[in-house]
Amino acid sequence: MKIGVSHSGYIANKVATDLANLSFAKLTKGLDIVVAEIETLILDDLKVEHSLEERVRDMMEDYEDEIEYNFVDERELFKMIKKKLASEYNFLMSYDDRFNNLSYKILTNLLNKDLLESRVNDIQIKSIIFTSIENYIENRFSIEEKVVEKMKKHKRKLIAGTDEYNIMFQKLYEIELKSKGGL
Repeated sequence: MKIGVSHSGYIANKVATDLANLSFAKLTKGLDIVVAEIETLILDDLKVEHSLEERVRDMMEDYEDEIEYNFVDERELFKMIKKKLASEYNFLMSYDDRFNNLSYKILTNLLNKDLLESRVNDIQIKSIIFTSIENYIENRFSIEEKVVEKMKKHKRKLIAGTDEYNIMFQKLYEIELKSKGGL
């Protein structure tokens, strides 16, 4: 499941909040600094994926006529090319591997910058970070479904894709996220 830039702050907040709530760990410089640090790492990961996908799109654009002529499934071709080029970008295609690696980066970054102190081994903390990311992603779809249902029942019918719709969606999303303990 791909994560978008719009979710980076929510994921960072979830991870930092989960770390702050641990009895065996302490955020040494406050929640906001840790959230910002984690979000930067998530955005860096997303930038690598974006660069990789841009290159894939450029390659596919170069062969657009051949792709159409041969009735190639563009989605499958995109995945195949992305998988082939992933190693050049040091990008992990498996989401479990990717989030595991991201969890490790978050942990080492927080420790190296003295933003986190812990009385347990690093593997336990990394596992908590990974679980936080995974839990956010698992809950994301059910939250979005609830928000869409609320949007359908809204007094005024908002048109999907408009600024007004997006603002309302974001507000309702945050309310649902708070109710699930994600903010």
